[in-house]
Amino acid sequence: MNLNKITELTTQIQFFVCVSLTLIPYMANAAGVPTLKDIIIRANARELIGTASSANEGTVLKQQLDARTVYRPGELLETVPGLIVTQHSGEGKANQYFLRGFNLDHGTDLRITVDGMLVNQRSHGHGQGWADTNFIIPELMGNLQYLKGPYYANQGDFSSAGAVSMSYVDKLPKGIASYGIGQQGFMRGLVTKSHEVGAGNVLYAVELLTKDGPWIKHEDFKKFNAVLRYSQDTGSTKFNVTAMGYGGNWNSTDQIPARGVATGFVPRLGAIDPSSGGESHRFSLSSALQHISRFGITQMNLYTLHSNLALFSNFTYFLDDPVKGDQFSQIDKRFQSAMNINHLWSNTIKGIEVEHMVGVQFQNDVINNGLLSTKERQTLSTTRKDHINQNSIGIYYQNSIQWFEKFRSVAGVRSDFYWFDVNSNLSANSGNRYDSMTNPKLSLIFGPWQQTELYFNYGGGFHSNDARGTTSTIDPKSGDPVQPVSPLVRSTGYEVGVRTGIVPGLQASFALFRLDMASELLFVGDAGTTEATRPSKREGFEVSLFYKPNDWLTVDVDYALARARFSDSDPTGDHIPGAIQGVGKLAVSVDNLGPFFGNLQMRYFGKRPLIENNSVQSDQTVTLNGQIGYKIGKNVQMTLQGFNLLNTHAHAIDYYYTSRLPGEPAAGVSDVHFHPIESRSLRVNWIANF
Repeated sequence: MNLNKITELTTQIQFFVCVSLTLIPYMANAAGVPTLKDIIIRANARELIGTASSANEGTVLKQQLDARTVYRPGELLETVPGLIVTQHSGEGKANQYFLRGFNLDHGTDLRITVDGMLVNQRSHGHGQGWADTNFIIPELMGNLQYLKGPYYANQGDFSSAGAVSMSYVDKLPKGIASYGIGQQGFMRGLVTKSHEVGAGNVLYAVELLTKDGPWIKHEDFKKFNAVLRYSQDTGSTKFNVTAMGYGGNWNSTDQIPARGVATGFVPRLGAIDPSSGGESHRFSLSSALQHISRFGITQMNLYTLHSNLALFSNFTYFLDDPVKGDQFSQIDKRFQSAMNINHLWSNTIKGIEVEHMVGVQFQNDVINNGLLSTKERQTLSTTRKDHINQNSIGIYYQNSIQWFEKFRSVAGVRSDFYWFDVNSNLSANSGNRYDSMTNPKLSLIFGPWQQTELYFNYGGGFHSNDARGTTSTIDPKSGDPVQPVSPLVRSTGYEVGVRTGIVPGLQASFALFRLDMASELLFVGDAGTTEATRPSKREGFEVSLFYKPNDWLTVDVDYALARARFSDSDPTGDHIPGAIQGVGKLAVSVDNLGPFFGNLQMRYFGKRPLIENNSVQSDQTVTLNGQIGYKIGKNVQMTLQGFNLLNTHAHAIDYYYTSRLPGEPAAGVSDVHFHPIESRSLRVNWIANF
């Protein structure tokens, strides 16, 4: 491969680093773009025929991200076909994610990175894979790349269902000063600009936000964000250094029991325990470097971050303690650091061109977390406290071979090695564990014929389990013996798909998939113990259509349907509680029609089983968001945004479990518990460029 082709390949492969020890070159092809330079993409970056290795890869452009009307930053991820982002508690808490037949909780099996840094946090105090995106500043987003399934050698932990990579820009064409106010106590201010300094650019951004929400007990969510970046492009070598800071605190209205609303015990927008809430902060320093030489492309990404979370929740009310209540606190403090290195090169073997990628990923987490019994945020007792040192190394190799004009392959192998060291306040739950896993990857691509390609994909993946679950022998609450769980859980995926651009202006893809999990292992942070659930199987399909018939209209449609089942035999049933089934989205954007612009987004969130025998289900949810804007000259614009325009009283999320309200039997009552969707609200934003 010549140097020009190598340079082109860098727009297809992203390399991502973590100073804690997980090296992740970014997603090959559409799934990742280096964070080291401005991204120049064709008019339609979803046109991936000839470069993609599956039907489920895609790139969402900055223009598309800017056009989205989002209630919270994490909803930018809903530009990924088939992905639902919701919330079941306060705004400062990590979102709830649903994709490919999974209720992904706060991030398990969906790998999320921002500017090369892994957002998912392993062995987290609240839940494995915790992915809090509140630190994202949407105006700085360059683009978003996604892929699904365990078919990519450079994707490791948490990526069985999919992986999403977001990147910040190095510089802005103009500065941005934005101010927004709205109903439900919303107010937001942002200032960001870039300047040329020496041979590079300095980019800064500061964001302040406050929001109460529609709740009777105001959330009083206050957020601070800041970014400072220096980047330099000196020909064959590019680098950037970025500092980020985030802080937030809030009150939360947790999910409430349906019976309590029906009897009038609690209003639909009320809370059983109004003292729940939390505070969080995150500070990071990251860098990325890319060097192109006659030997190929070398990329390195480093980061270190410190995060702190104190979360107060009460989901069962008075079930465990009928006098003081069941509120508990989960604490997570960590230093996470990582380094990712990869190298890409090509050669010709007997007239066949072969592209190679080899990489190493290191990650280290030093964690202090705890589970405490509390009342009105005051500590009553300690269930468990742990100091965790978790290390991992991932190494991989992948090659792409153009065997014939209409046939190419992408094959790879990945090996991961994990070390767990847990020091618990209960000595019986302390210990050391080690585990490793090797997974093959293979993609076969046929075509293109008439701008159409066919894909066959196979691969193995994994997710890590909470370190505490790998060493625990005693339930810290009851004192009962428990069995330690396996540190790493294998997944195996199969997929067949097609992508076509045969119709001018239309990009379409269709995929049939299957994913098998050896077991769904989950550390139950609310109880301080780990449950090893049963093996499972997910099958389904996804279809995505992106249509841009002219320069003023864009239509984006996707629909996905999945069947998730436990694959063993058990009299309780084979449905997986909370597993997503049908989901659909429609987004229509209009621009370049004089001074006016706008968009509408409709989202369908289908029914889900809430219990293994499927006797209890959630309701389906349909929401509509949108905005209309007016450009006042070249440098000023105003937008009016509307959320839940249908003012539906549907549920953002549903659960089925046992809780106890005052006066109820000591054993509690099994019931649906839900978190309402926020009622209709409007926001006005003024944006000035300078």
